[in-house]
Formats: sequence, structure tokens, C-alpha cells
Amino acid sequence: MTEPAIGAPAPAFSLPASGGRTVSLGDLRGHPVVLYFYPKDSTPGCTQEGLDFQALTSEFTAPGAVILGVSRDSVTSHDRFRAKQGFTFDLLSDADETACRAYDVIREKNMYGRTVLGIERSTFLIDATGVLRAAWRKVKVKDHARAVLGALRAL
Repeated sequence: MTEPAIGAPAPAFSLPASGGRTVSLGDLRGHPVVLYFYPKDSTPGCTQEGLDFQALTSEFTAPGAVILGVSRDSVTSHDRFRAKQGFTFDLLSDADETACRAYDVIREKNMYGRTVLGIERSTFLIDATGVLRAAWRKVKVKDHARAVLGALRAL
């Protein structure tokens, strides 16, 4: 799979969301979208990343942006994770890796000496017209949400 190109239309998706809804990129036209892919619910790095986005939610939503987290976890897992952490944004379940592959975030990882396929922590900023404007790969959680907010403000 090839990486989506900055300046090109963002890959479309329609995924089950926390709360039993379905979220589609096309339905979000008119709103910038922060789409962040993370490996697993309730793990330390993924929890901190979500908490960092949550702490800045009002600053993201002021210009109309929508924050969406995506992992391969089930909607049930997302619902528990979201409730426990107090996230007000949706978490999307990509159990069959459709969106993960469209955004080219499935990578080989080394876990305990074994090679496995998993989500590489990545974030994509999509403008209100559906065009991909920025991408962050191999994300380090510290200060990441603030960097994404800076890029949103620059749109």
C-alpha cells in the first residue's frame, strides 16, 4: 500500500464508532478532521495520547474540527476506554484494517523478539474539503497533540 499524498483527497472511510454509530469521512465535509491511529485501547502510550487530545478538545473544536481516534479494537472496547478516560471524541473500530491500510499505518513491529503486524502511531490532518493537509508518522506522544493543533490553526 502507498502512503496517501499531502494535497490529495484523503482516503474515504466508514467505520463503526463508539456509541453504536457509524462515522464516514464524507459526512464530515465542512469540518477539518484530526484522524489519529493508535495501537491499542487502555495501554499507557495510547491512553496518554487520547488524554492529550482530550485536554485540547475545546481548542480543536473552536474552529469546527472533529477529532477521531482509530484502532483495531472493538466498539465495546472503545466504549469502555472512552468512558474510563472521559473522552468526548469518537473512537472508531477498524477491526478489518480497511482504513489502516488505506492510510498505510500497518507496519511490522518487533514485540518480545517476534515480528508482528501492528498500527504505527500516526495522525492525519484533513481539511474541511476532504484534502489531506498534514501527516505525522512514528508519532512520539509527548507534545504531539499540541503540534497537530498548531497545524490546524495554520490551515
